[in-house]
Amino acid sequence: MNDTPRTLFDKIWDAHVVESKPNYPDLFYIDRHFIHEVTSPQAFDGLRERNIPVARPRQTVATADHNVPTINQHLPINEPLSRFQVNKLTENCEAFGLELYGLGHEKQGIVHVIGPDLGLTLPGMTMVCGDSHTSTHGAFGSIAFGIGTSQVEQVLGTQCLLQYRPKTMRITIDGELQKGVSSKDIILYIISKISTSGGTGYFVEYAGSAIRSLSMEARMTICNMSIEMGARGGLIAPDETTFDYIKGREFAPKGENWEKALAYWKTLPSDKGAEYDMELSYAAADIEPMITYGTNPGMGMGISQNIPRVAVNGTEKDMEKALDYMDLNPQQKLLGKKIDYVFIGSCTNSRIEDLRLVADFVKNKKKAAGVNVWIVPGSKRVEAQAKAEGLDKIFLEAGFELRQPGCSACLGMNEDKVPAGKYCVSTSNRNFEGRQGPGARTFLVSPLTAAAAAVSGEIQDVRTLLN
Repeated sequence: MNDTPRTLFDKIWDAHVVESKPNYPDLFYIDRHFIHEVTSPQAFDGLRERNIPVARPRQTVATADHNVPTINQHLPINEPLSRFQVNKLTENCEAFGLELYGLGHEKQGIVHVIGPDLGLTLPGMTMVCGDSHTSTHGAFGSIAFGIGTSQVEQVLGTQCLLQYRPKTMRITIDGELQKGVSSKDIILYIISKISTSGGTGYFVEYAGSAIRSLSMEARMTICNMSIEMGARGGLIAPDETTFDYIKGREFAPKGENWEKALAYWKTLPSDKGAEYDMELSYAAADIEPMITYGTNPGMGMGISQNIPRVAVNGTEKDMEKALDYMDLNPQQKLLGKKIDYVFIGSCTNSRIEDLRLVADFVKNKKKAAGVNVWIVPGSKRVEAQAKAEGLDKIFLEAGFELRQPGCSACLGMNEDKVPAGKYCVSTSNRNFEGRQGPGARTFLVSPLTAAAAAVSGEIQDVRTLLN
């Protein structure tokens, strides 16, 4: 028996290696495979060409999310490519015998929202999807990462992948967060410190008292954006918060199986003395509400600060190009900057806690004139819960538009696009040029900061507005 202390990552990885040879990638078993309409069509075509069935259909779950409209989902999709991809997903799932939560299904939603919500995401699992933000599921203490279309085909056909073992990093955040500071601010702060390439080659474990104090939905936000620092994925050790969240969910273990699963899950946290290839630590008290000013998530700063005079992450040329695109200047403050759109949604911040936070802040307030506010729940279940709690009425009275579930304006692959030259305060995960529509200018923030911008019409430090 090996008595060497092991990390959470090591324990899960070692349990899923089918075969390992020196100088070759490991043959790695996948417990849960999520698919959606964008990265799966070519994979199914590959299976057909080889006349191969899906190896383990019960371990694959499909939903439509990226290309779906967020209004009038009961009508045929207008945009031709979106309509084709969504219809093709339906055909492929029928042909290969896969579970599909398509448009109109009560379990439909963004893939990284429905997995945890339904109890499909569990500690100790290996999980993949043809989507970079699969790292979200790591919040449960699982190894979860995005894969390419050719790898989607590999998993469909074999339930395995060839994978080189990544290095490990632990990022510790200790202490108490300031009022108005959330998990989105934590992850934007980390990325601003280590850059969009600082995690390249690593799987990151988030630890420390500030992380342990977070709800599951807040932990998902942090793991979701691990990919934005270049990491392969991110994960957080399962604890009582994790177990309480999972218990009773539709596909979670029940009865005797629950007790067995729980006993195993409790063995997963990293052993005392386990070694990581890199360790970083930050103080929670140093983190203020964050905002990006450039065209990648690493170009971020505290809301009260000025845009840096020189490039912090990347080259001076990158900085100049980004500020030119954003029509901003070095040393400029963003506080008081007028904005045009507010988008609250995406797999980063579209869960019920996010919507509750926003509703609580905007209750008895109105959106600023001339600002368009889109609230897009992450799933049909989140939408139903929001309505059951009366959040829809609060949004309506504030002049916000509550739309139907989907990826929406996070990536502009559907009809929800921000017009060229307009500024959007967004709770999504990426701010690349044209990400939310050709020429759109994106500030990444937390749901609270987005809510403050919605009611004031400009960028605000939410700490000054909280009672």
